[in-house]
Amino acid sequence: MHGYTQDKDEYAKRLRRIEGQVRGLAKMIEDDKYCIDVLTQISATTKALQSVALGLLDEHLKHCVTEALAEGGDAADEKVAEAGAAIARLVRS
Repeated sequence: MHGYTQDKDEYAKRLRRIEGQVRGLAKMIEDDKYCIDVLTQISATTKALQSVALGLLDEHLKHCVTEALAEGGDAADEKVAEAGAAIARLVRS
C-alpha cells in the first residue's frame, strides 16, 4: 500500500479539477484571451500541481521512507536516495 492510498480520492478529485483548469487554459488560447490573464491561470494551475506534489511527497516521507528506515539496510538507503531525487526534481521544476 502506498502512503497516499488513504487520501487517494482527494488527490484524484484535485487532479480532475486541475485537468479542468488545463482545458480552460486551452480554451483561453483558442478564444485569444489577454496574455496576462492566461499567464495568471497558468500560475494558478502550476501552484495547484505543486500542492499535489508536495502532499504526495509528504505522504511518501511519512509512510514509505519511515517504514524503510525502520527496516534498515539497503532498502532504507534506497528510499532516502529516492526521496532526495524526488525533492531535487520538484525544486528544479
